[in-house]
Amino acid sequence: MEHTSCLISGSVKLKPLKGYERHYLVKSYPLGFVFCSEIPTEDELIAHYQKYSRIDYLSPITVKRYEEILDAFEPFRSTGNLLDIGCGTGLFLESALKRGWKVYGTEYTDNAIEIGRSKGFIMNKGKLNTSWYQPGMFDVITSFEVIEHINNPVEEVQNIHFLLRKKGLFYFTTPNFNAIERRMLKADYNVIEYPEHLCYYTPHTVNFLLSKNGFKKKKLTTTGVSLTRLRTSKDLKEGKQMSQSLISASSSDEIVRNKLESNWLGQAVKQSINFFLNLFGLGNSLKGWYIKK
Repeated sequence: MEHTSCLISGSVKLKPLKGYERHYLVKSYPLGFVFCSEIPTEDELIAHYQKYSRIDYLSPITVKRYEEILDAFEPFRSTGNLLDIGCGTGLFLESALKRGWKVYGTEYTDNAIEIGRSKGFIMNKGKLNTSWYQPGMFDVITSFEVIEHINNPVEEVQNIHFLLRKKGLFYFTTPNFNAIERRMLKADYNVIEYPEHLCYYTPHTVNFLLSKNGFKKKKLTTTGVSLTRLRTSKDLKEGKQMSQSLISASSSDEIVRNKLESNWLGQAVKQSINFFLNLFGLGNSLKGWYIKK
């Protein structure tokens, strides 16, 4: 099965993305949205996600970032309800729970559901379903590195809109297809993987998706660069075993993060790099803050 129209604009003008044919990537016109033309079966997805490790390394720096995000969520707190779509083992929800949020999560496998429930989260299994909740019951809905995994983005965003209260916040992160690493590695960039990732967003296309479905942009940034992605992508290109885990205490990214966070000069360097990455739209992570109209 293949898609015959753009997943977010509906345009039937699709062309294979030159150089990325082995990944089944197509680009829609005139929007320019890049996505996978192949439609994975339910069995493919279940088999893929069953292989996910549920032992997650949680960096102290990531915890610090979570606290900063939660600080910024406080002005949106009214009902006290927060939903994290595709919450994994609930590392973010643990921080939110400690701060008094009533936390809800969704995940795809039984194992993840059991882990979430054991931590005190209200969990549901499968893709987001509005029948699980009351309309407008959430102050904040989050989606960390999830929307690139789904091939029904309009339905997903409309469901999020339905479940948020008026002027509630949708916060998401997703890989940036315009990232400097992708421009360097092209089709060897290991973020591009079927059926792991099915949609590849840029600031323009993700803003189109949200703006056309009832949201107003508060902030949208592109920050970050990953030495680990560069090295592991090169390993895979050369047919080698990956030299390091993507997320671990010993990864290149974590070592650099710790060095930059350790003093004011390192933090200034990081801020300067992110300023230029964001200015030119080249950061590897898109971070969006969108308000329900």
